[in-house]
This record gives sequence, structure tokens and C-alpha cells, in this order.
Amino acid sequence: MTLDVKIKKKLGDFTLDVAFTTRDQVLGLLGASGCGKSMALKCIAGVERPDEGRIVLDDVVLFDSAKGIHLPPQKRSIGYLFQDYALFPNMTVLQNIQCGTKEKEKARSYLKRFDLEDVSGLYPAQLSGGQKQRTALARMLAAEPKVILLDEPFSALDNFLKSRMEREVMNVTDHFDGPVVFVSHDRNEAYRLTDTIAVMENGRIVDLSEKHELFQAPKTLAATLLTGCKNVTRVERMADGTYLALDWGIRLQEPKEGNKDYAYAGFRAHYAEVMDVAEEGELNVIECEIYRVIEDTFSFVVQCYPLGVEERTEYSMLTFETGKAEWKELREQYQDHLRLRIPEEAVIWMER
Repeated sequence: MTLDVKIKKKLGDFTLDVAFTTRDQVLGLLGASGCGKSMALKCIAGVERPDEGRIVLDDVVLFDSAKGIHLPPQKRSIGYLFQDYALFPNMTVLQNIQCGTKEKEKARSYLKRFDLEDVSGLYPAQLSGGQKQRTALARMLAAEPKVILLDEPFSALDNFLKSRMEREVMNVTDHFDGPVVFVSHDRNEAYRLTDTIAVMENGRIVDLSEKHELFQAPKTLAATLLTGCKNVTRVERMADGTYLALDWGIRLQEPKEGNKDYAYAGFRAHYAEVMDVAEEGELNVIECEIYRVIEDTFSFVVQCYPLGVEERTEYSMLTFETGKAEWKELREQYQDHLRLRIPEEAVIWMER
């Protein structure tokens, strides 16, 4: 089953302009709030109408602006799980599930599958957040959709319930034979639940990669930041092929793909190495003054500023993360300063 999407729709001060093809896998749409992720789902489901473009599910055209085709939601064979679950408030759990199927026994089988038998006669207002979500999942699957759309399904849940419901959604997607599109602004959530991730910014997909590849080597600044990289600098190419890190005041070793002209470089907080000594002018080494130390659950997060950099920009602050036992030794040895080395293979290079 293949879902092919290429649509445009004007949204306030920017235009939703997305194009992707996905087949029998979980595709994540990752982006900040307001970037157009949910609107893309609504257009696929038929809840909203794009201004132009085409949406095709296998050989069935769901939308084609040039041909005037716009199938209504009930004819698209698409299951859509809304953020707020959109349960009918005047219907019981069983009645909600029966909206997805006319077969009462089939509806009861979904009650059992999602552990809802004890609350089958209750109304949505009487349910917990997890019960509401399981009811919405059951209703969606009872309709036997060919595509599943999940719009930030865990946003209203606490951490404990979120973890439980993630497992439930994984069970659904693992056994679903068709495309799944999963919307999220949480990089860890997207990493756990998807196969491929499309990073969205201002209505456009700026990076689309297999998830491991995306987190290892994001291609754009937006993708780098959304995948959790906290250390980014503007860079300028020098005559000798090295790059001047404008916000850190150091030189970075020439990347292996030296024929490209990069605009940004970055590294993840846990990849930096602490050095005792460094040779004068050594590349990829930053002398830092510790600004703040934050204790996390299982680690310490150290925020610092490069020495010798007069202007502190939005990219100047550096973040270094290490284990609690390791940090205790480092703090005793280095007090208020650190010398960080960025391994060549840990540098993320971005053209835009």
C-alpha cells in the first residue's frame, strides 16, 4: 500500500508545501508547533482541502486539484486519531467503537483487545486519558482503514501513561499492513515510533531520511536542532580548507567532503571530550568557562561559554553532558574551566 502526497495550502503567513511517498512503514512528521504538521494530516484525511496538488492511495485518487477530485473523509479508508481523540460525548465506549463498524460482535472484540470491557457502558467524560485513547484507537481500527494518521496522540498524557500508551500504539503499528503517518514535536518519541522521519519547518519538509541517518547526520539547521543538538555555530570557510567557528572562536578541521560550502557546524552534548592539555592552535578544541551546572536524573548537564569570545550570541553557549560519577571527578580537577575537544567524526556539517 503506497501513499503519495504532493500538496500546497496557504496558511496565514506561510504556505504548506509538502511532498512525500511512503509505503507500508511508519513515517514521522517532526517539527515545532505551528509548522503545518497537523494540517498536512487533515488534508490527507479530507478534513481540509488543499489549494492545489494530488493525494493518491495506491491507484485511488483521493485528491486532485487539476481534475476537481476531492473524496470526502468517509470514502478515503483512512483512520485518523486526533490529538483530543474526538470521541462522541453522548455515546458510550461501545457505541463509539460501533461507529467504526456496523458489526456488534466485531466492536465487542475490540473492547476486549483494548481492555475496555469494564468501561463499555461509560461515556467519554467518565473515562481516564488512557481509556479515551484506547477507545479512539479501537474505533479507528474497527473501520479497517488502509492508512493510519496519528496526530500527537500522547500530548495530553502524563509520563507514566504516555509510556504505556506508546507501547499500545507500537502494537498497533507493528501489526498494521499499510502506511502510518505519525505527527510529533518530540524527537525521542519520533525516534522510538517511526522508521523514516520528515522534518518540517514553516510548512515545508527540509529533511527526509531514515531515522538513524537523520539523527547521525541531519542535513539542515532545522533538522539538527529538532533532533536535539544543543551546540551549533555559524561557520566560515578559510583559504586552507578549515572552518572558522564564528560563535566559538576556534578553527574546525576541514570536513571529509571538503568541496562543499557549509553554513553551520554542530556537535551533540555527550560527544565532547575533556582534555588535560592542548597544543597551541589545535583544531576542534574549545577553552570554556563554566556558566551553570544542571543535575539531570542520570547525568550532569554543563553549560559554558568559550573563552575569548566577546559577543555572546544565541549559538555561543555550549552544552556538555556527562555521567554523575564522571562529573564529580572532572569538577574537582578543573573547577570553573573546561577544555573540550570535538572529535572529527562527531561534527555535524550543515549547508543551510
